[in-house]
Order: sequence, then structure tokens, then C-alpha cells
Amino acid sequence: MAIPGFQSLMLPMLREVSDGGEHTEREMRDVLADSLNLTAEERTELLPTGRQRRFDDRVHWARVHLTMAVLLENTEPRRFRITERGLEVLNGNHDQINIRFLRRYAEYLQRTRPPGAADTPEPGGVQQELDQTPEELLESSYQTLRRSLAEELLERVKKCSPGFFSKASSLTSWCQWATGVRGEMRRQLDGAATVESTG
Repeated sequence: MAIPGFQSLMLPMLREVSDGGEHTEREMRDVLADSLNLTAEERTELLPTGRQRRFDDRVHWARVHLTMAVLLENTEPRRFRITERGLEVLNGNHDQINIRFLRRYAEYLQRTRPPGAADTPEPGGVQQELDQTPEELLESSYQTLRRSLAEELLERVKKCSPGFFSKASSLTSWCQWATGVRGEMRRQLDGAATVESTG
């Protein structure tokens, strides 16, 4: 089976911690992976950077979102437990918990609202439909920008005359242009990172 998105992990995680005890993400990763019957390959699949496991990342962000909505609370570093609100949600027998569901709580809206946004944002929107973690969104944006840059460089090189590369001044201009494009790509990625860190 495919690794569930982080929103799909919210309700199972809440159920697993319904005993009221303290839990850790490491414990949740193992318990949820077992309950979902994930294969060894799915448990160890890495994000494209190769620095973090995809499933671990999704478990982490499921916990973060539940905490922002005060369905979970941190008790000490790396430990958390369910709240009274979380128990009330479980008693409501909901079919799913996702970002759309969490937006009913003022604490969640306050923590996820972009700076300068209205106090009562409209429900719905593209962000709610995404089931990618911030790391996955940054990875995707980076790969898209990289492909776009490569295609643009190739098109520009194809249009150059043979004499273009033999002239030092022209080559210098070309390098300056490439450096500018790379800088613009970095600014866009930094901007995306800022949005995700405040979102």
C-alpha cells in the first residue's frame, strides 16, 4: 500500500494515544506502521534529499497539527499526550480528522494563519487540500524550479552562436545570467520555506 498522507494519520494517532498516557513520536511511528501493515521498504523510504524517512516526516507533521489544534499537548521534550478536547473528538466518532476539521478551533487558525490574514479566513482553499508535509512541499518546489532552470538554460544555449562561447566577454555575461537565475531560485525557495515555517 502507499504511505498515507499526514492528514490520514491524524485520527489513527489520536486513537492510539487515547489511553491518556505519555507517548513519543518514535513509539507512534512503530505502532502506526504496524497497524497500517507498512512494508520494510515503505517504513524506510526516504524523501528525495535522502536525509529523512517519508513516513517519519508524516507522523511528525500529523502530531504537530493535532498539537496546534490542542487535541494533543506536549508534556516534556519529545513526549505528548491526548487532551480533553482530543478525547471529546474521539467520542464524536468522526470518520476522519484533517486540516479542514482542525480549522474549527481558534487556536489552530491562530497558529496557521499567514501574517496579515483576516481573523476569520474563509473555509476551504488549496492549502487544505494538500496532503504534503512542509518538507515534501519544499522538495517538490525545489525539483520543479530545478527542472525549469535546466530547461531555460538549455533553450538559451541552443540559441547561442558558436562564437558566443569563444568570446570571453560573452561567456562572462552568460555566467552572470546563470548566477542571477540561481539566485532567483534560491530566493523563491527561501520564500517558500518562510511561508511553511509560519503556516
